[in-house]
Amino acid sequence: PAKHVADVLTKELGWNKNTTYTLIKRCIKKGAIERSEPNFMCHALIPKEEVQEAETNELINKIYDGSADKLFAALLSRKKLSVEEIEKLKKIVADLE
Repeated sequence: PAKHVADVLTKELGWNKNTTYTLIKRCIKKGAIERSEPNFMCHALIPKEEVQEAETNELINKIYDGSADKLFAALLSRKKLSVEEIEKLKKIVADLE
């Protein structure tokens, strides 16, 4: 329900209920979610993976000048990787080739 969404955003982001409802209405107009009754139920119309891909592409283009390898290098330089993590990354790269 929209009330649950509002409660979570109030707790986690400090948003008030009106802000959340305004955002929900904008998302409905844009076709990202749909509303159903009773209780103003919100349902996503765009799969999470599609949103993640679009956001990742925007990040790469905006911050890394369209260079995925710059993003990858920045992420990898942030933390020491375990042998298992390195092997997973090698497999991902090998699968792309």
